[in-house]
Amino acid sequence: MRAIVQDSYGPADVLRLREVDRPTVGDDEVLVQVRAAAVDPGVWVFMVGQPYLVRLASGLRRPRVPVRGRDLAGVVAEVGARVTRFRPGDEVFGTCLRGSYAEFASTSQRRLAHKPANLSFAQSAAVPVSGMTALRAVRDSGRVRPGQRVMVIGAAGGVGSQAVQIAKAYGATVTGVCAPVKTDFVRSLGADDVLDYTREEVDRDGPVYDVVIDTGGDRPLSLMRRALTPRGTLALVGGTYTRGGLLGGYGRQLFGAPLLSLFIGQRLRNVSAVERTEDLDELRDLIASGALTPPVDRCYPLAETADALRHLRTGHPAGKIVVTI
Repeated sequence: MRAIVQDSYGPADVLRLREVDRPTVGDDEVLVQVRAAAVDPGVWVFMVGQPYLVRLASGLRRPRVPVRGRDLAGVVAEVGARVTRFRPGDEVFGTCLRGSYAEFASTSQRRLAHKPANLSFAQSAAVPVSGMTALRAVRDSGRVRPGQRVMVIGAAGGVGSQAVQIAKAYGATVTGVCAPVKTDFVRSLGADDVLDYTREEVDRDGPVYDVVIDTGGDRPLSLMRRALTPRGTLALVGGTYTRGGLLGGYGRQLFGAPLLSLFIGQRLRNVSAVERTEDLDELRDLIASGALTPPVDRCYPLAETADALRHLRTGHPAGKIVVTI
């Protein structure tokens, strides 16, 4: 099969389109013929191997898994002996750990769900990583309830654009924070108010937000806390993935926020990255109801995956970038 692989860490130039062996499936696994796979900051982090902390999981000197990509949407080609939820021919979406920028990918049945019937494969591929992260930020870390005020920083991005819609579905009044060229886009997602970060900061209105979801990764905790009510919650999603060093931009949620939470009334929470079928099923229900539509900024063919990663880094996409196969 054709796949996008890398032999060493580095920028998008290290990616190559090659012929590789088709993956095999274990007893609890599913082989998916991939139709689309999304791009997200995590892919960039593991491609460049920075911050260096990620190399403990991905390989100290070179990537253990040479094929990049995590999100996928496609058609089941083969199932393992103990797989009960899927059969060949089913249309599915979800995640994999062994690379989805390929014509076929194998993954655990616990990382898949049936594809939303009202979405294309490209739209479906835009959901899993960003959608599950947004759902956990709203539902679990933020504990958003009807009538609350929620701010989403980075509202035009892959996670932020879905967090705005999910928070609205949970009954919140939502303010989105974005660049001025994205204000109309963020309003189209359902945001009740939009803050242009080039003119105003997130504490513009004082301590009025019950929940602040930060997908930007570079604002000081003290600044975001000034936008929170005394018992409000700050949900931290990821970090500034373009930084190097040992921790890059992830030090806030790994150390700063948990330590500070011990001494203040506000809740500072890191958004967990657990991926499971139950969350995909909830996202599919939100999509079926019309409450969530994953925005796709641009699609690239498999051979142009490196350009898709470059666009993520420099193009400031509105929503998700998708690789089609």
